[in-house]
Amino acid sequence: MRRTTKNATTADSGTSRAPAMTTIRRVAPYLWPEGQGWVKRRVVFSLVFLVMAKLVSVLTPYIYKLAVDSLAGEAGTDPRALLGLGAVGLVVAYGLARLGTVLFGELRDAVFVRVGQRAIRRLAIETFTHIHQLSLRYHITRKTGGLSRIIERGVKGVDFLLRFMLLSIGPLILELTMVAVIFALVFGWQYAAVVVVTIALYVWFTFTVTEWRVKLRREMNDQDTDANQKAIDSLLNYETVKYFNAETREADRYDGAMRQYETAAVKTGLSLSFLNIGQATLITSGLVIVMAMSAVGVRSGTLTVGDFVMVNAYMIQITMPLNFLGTVYREIRQALVDMGEMFGLLGQPAEIVDAPDAKPLQVKAGEITFDDVHFGYEPTREILKGVSFTLKPGQKLALVGHSGSGKSTIGRLLFRFYDVTSGAVRIDGQDLRDVTQTSLHAQIGVVPQDTVLFNDTIRYNIAYGKANATEEEIVAAAKAARIHDFVTRLPEGYETKVGERGLKLSGGEKQRVGIARTLLKNPPILILDEATSALDTQTERSIQESLSEMGQGRSVITIAHRLSTIADADQILVMEEGRVVEHGTHDALLEKGGVYAAMWQRQIMEGEDFASQVIEFEGAKAGLRYTEREAAREDNARAAPIG
Repeated sequence: MRRTTKNATTADSGTSRAPAMTTIRRVAPYLWPEGQGWVKRRVVFSLVFLVMAKLVSVLTPYIYKLAVDSLAGEAGTDPRALLGLGAVGLVVAYGLARLGTVLFGELRDAVFVRVGQRAIRRLAIETFTHIHQLSLRYHITRKTGGLSRIIERGVKGVDFLLRFMLLSIGPLILELTMVAVIFALVFGWQYAAVVVVTIALYVWFTFTVTEWRVKLRREMNDQDTDANQKAIDSLLNYETVKYFNAETREADRYDGAMRQYETAAVKTGLSLSFLNIGQATLITSGLVIVMAMSAVGVRSGTLTVGDFVMVNAYMIQITMPLNFLGTVYREIRQALVDMGEMFGLLGQPAEIVDAPDAKPLQVKAGEITFDDVHFGYEPTREILKGVSFTLKPGQKLALVGHSGSGKSTIGRLLFRFYDVTSGAVRIDGQDLRDVTQTSLHAQIGVVPQDTVLFNDTIRYNIAYGKANATEEEIVAAAKAARIHDFVTRLPEGYETKVGERGLKLSGGEKQRVGIARTLLKNPPILILDEATSALDTQTERSIQESLSEMGQGRSVITIAHRLSTIADADQILVMEEGRVVEHGTHDALLEKGGVYAAMWQRQIMEGEDFASQVIEFEGAKAGLRYTEREAAREDNARAAPIG
């Protein structure tokens, strides 16, 4: 029965930002996770140390006041009667109180650090895993540089938010409240009113200006991301830049992006100066007012010198965290923006997902069926227009046709990088939409036209085809791919680093490493997408033998440009504009004298190498053996009448 699947029309070119409250709610479970008692205990102990640090911190200026009054011989409350300590003892107590503030603060951080790092690790792996689950369509349209920056800034934002929101904003509110209460009880409501008004104005000014600055920071981040994307894109296309002598052009392009970043960064810096000046003006005004009030009290005899010192100490003590509040609030807002982008990325739905009742793919024979398949990367542009064919178990199917005819799309649909718009793709009668992606991918081996390698060793890249592969298996795969001898001649052998995307290797060497890791995977179904296109004729012939041996007993789909490499296929499909226009064996298609026959004749005329391969192929069929010289002579004889 025919099924229709709705494709996503387009992949997001950008990632939306999650709202701030949504972001906070997403982070909260990492602080208090279900079934993780040790995390909850650490959070509780951190809060206990936090409260103890603030109690000692608020008590410190009062001890200082007692010490000053004791030394000045002020009348009033006798500190020795209150604490049983002399002036020296009070000074020692003051020092211990300051030390206790630091000690409890560090204990708080030491206990909490594992909670924060655990949250960062879990969020990082969740994001990394989710990105791999997103469709090929998303990764084609998304710029890698911008994606990496979103993850980097988002993870840093989580670390900042966890540490400062729990361990800085809460303690700051507690400390300010305690100071206001002390001022009201010890000095009178007027002092408390000044403190409260100063703090209120400070917070209002900080939040208002910071909201404006967040917009500037967001613009700066966007310009930073754009510049980073251009830099990475240029470096990934290093060879192309060299081919077209475009170093100056790329530098100008990057400088243009950095110029815009510079403009946004200057605005951000100026706004920071404005914020700092405003904050300093407000807090200094409040400090001067309460100091003047306390000075009047000392002159009138209602307050002691120790009281004057204590007022100053408390105001300075709250000034530091208030200044810190400006920084923390700015960073929290920025962290929320950065995390919003990361959670927006996590909210990006995966286009290809397993069905709720999906079962593992069972490959018993390896029969592949395309049943009236329609597909388009965009709704307005259909690529495949009713493609139908069946590949019998153990047979080799070849796809040929001009660029854009839909050959590679068939391979991508079989691997389920995309779902068909309508129709069905089946393996041994199982619709690919009804099986798990993991089991499907495990049964298919792909050798792409452009092999991309990890920036690691040759051994690692070959062994990637099979987890826990033995040394013997790696070497055997390398020998089958005709690359072992080349590797052993290298100074570091299999430990040779291949460079970014394998740039230290030639195109043919990269291709052979890609073939080796697919040989090591040893899957029942093979997709060879122009697998030998980057190889010279001699190497191609030897690897074709390996691929032919590997294909024995397996279902093989070969996408080819050189027709001589697929002339032995059990079935050849000729594609034009998303349709199968011819199908049959090599001989049958030549006898038909249609599109395939014209392509065959055209390639014979294009070069001696192809003609030599044709002669070898036909000679092998006839049980004959040709030397290279004989092949070349016969090629000339064949090419003459055609011309």
